[in-house]
Amino acid sequence: MHLFSRTTSLRFLSNLHILALAAIVFGGSAWFQATADASVFDSETFTLDNGMQVVVVPNHRAPIVTHMVWYKVGAADESAGESGNAHFLEHLMFKGTKTLGPGEFSRIIQLNGGRENAFTSQDYTAYFQTVASDRLETMMKHEADRMTNLVLTDEVVLPERDVVVEERRSRTDNNPSAKLFETMRAALYLNHPYRLPVIGWQHEIKALNTKTALAFYRKWYAPNNAILIVAGDVTAAEVRPLAEKYYGVIPAKPVPERIRIEEPPQTSARRVIHKSARVRQPTLAINYLAPSYRRGATEHAYALQVLDEVLSGGSTSRLYKTLVVEKKLAVSVGSNYSASSLDLTDFSFYASPQPGVEVETLEAAVRAEIAKVLENGITPKELASAKRRKRAGSVYVRDDLGTAPRIIGMSLATGRTIEEIENWPDLIDKVTVEQVLAAARAVFRDESSVTGLLLPKPTS
Repeated sequence: MHLFSRTTSLRFLSNLHILALAAIVFGGSAWFQATADASVFDSETFTLDNGMQVVVVPNHRAPIVTHMVWYKVGAADESAGESGNAHFLEHLMFKGTKTLGPGEFSRIIQLNGGRENAFTSQDYTAYFQTVASDRLETMMKHEADRMTNLVLTDEVVLPERDVVVEERRSRTDNNPSAKLFETMRAALYLNHPYRLPVIGWQHEIKALNTKTALAFYRKWYAPNNAILIVAGDVTAAEVRPLAEKYYGVIPAKPVPERIRIEEPPQTSARRVIHKSARVRQPTLAINYLAPSYRRGATEHAYALQVLDEVLSGGSTSRLYKTLVVEKKLAVSVGSNYSASSLDLTDFSFYASPQPGVEVETLEAAVRAEIAKVLENGITPKELASAKRRKRAGSVYVRDDLGTAPRIIGMSLATGRTIEEIENWPDLIDKVTVEQVLAAARAVFRDESSVTGLLLPKPTS
């Protein structure tokens, strides 16, 4: 799932994508393979009378807090023809309310020594501030204010639309890697809205306006469709009265059910080739449609996380050891799988050839490694090592104050529960070599894949 913020595009896969702080939950790099297990986060949760869920993660290492509000709505919930509306509204949420002028909330955060940002994905939109713990009430006051009192006029909306158009031009249209993966995503999903870019298609961004933004805001932004997460030098006893004072007084309202168009059976492999004079290093990518925790053959999700670790978990992983170290075909190679999507997700491979190695040769080698997995699966030794690395990653989960609220928020916004997150290490420990083989054979099917090639285009 791609994420876009006001200042950075937060996720594109591997060296072809920009890695987000909150891009992957329980998959990908080892430092982020963590869990909300009580012994790790010691999180507490309660629900306000208006339906807003609140999660508190005490962490008293420093007198600071991260305050986040997650809305259970993203780009995949947009109306047809309005791609980019969720991300556009994220920008506009900084344009003022009935009590604060445009940018004034941001200035208050700066005056209080804090920092802020926001990001949008296919499945959620989140806003956060990190400040000294004694400034938490100020953050709650103003974040709750813009949950219900946003003021938008053409005078602020239309110039910001031009900003988003330029953002798309600079990050996607002028970025060969982004162009390739945008097209690959559109090809991977034949019908589901995940095929649409989070930032939107340029011609549809240009059609967004004050009316479309306000309609989206009024439709989805409500306390009963939001999650408040506070992590840092606080306790649930301190957070509860503040949450009730500022968020609890906002009335709940009807929010539409998140009905997504179903993806039909896929029967044909697809291939995307993007050539550009800006490309200096060819790149190969192979994406397979895959189940998540919530959709598809969900019983495979944990086994696929283990397989991803075996294939791509560091310098001793299968892909790196074979294709970079031994055969010297690639300068970089890896895989990526994240199970935290509301709907289906993908299992991806990426590789970049050594100088003098044809990309076709590298592709054949990558496919040979996939074939080995399909034939023999993984070994008991690889399984044990992958589980050990995954569990070890949770030791570091609390080093970054922002990690816990991102993991928890991403999980809750895509349909999981605190209990499920807490049980994650035990579920990983139960994965068997037989389950990994079954998962690989269910997912690594040519007919549900897209292969992408990013190639240099000779200048004449």
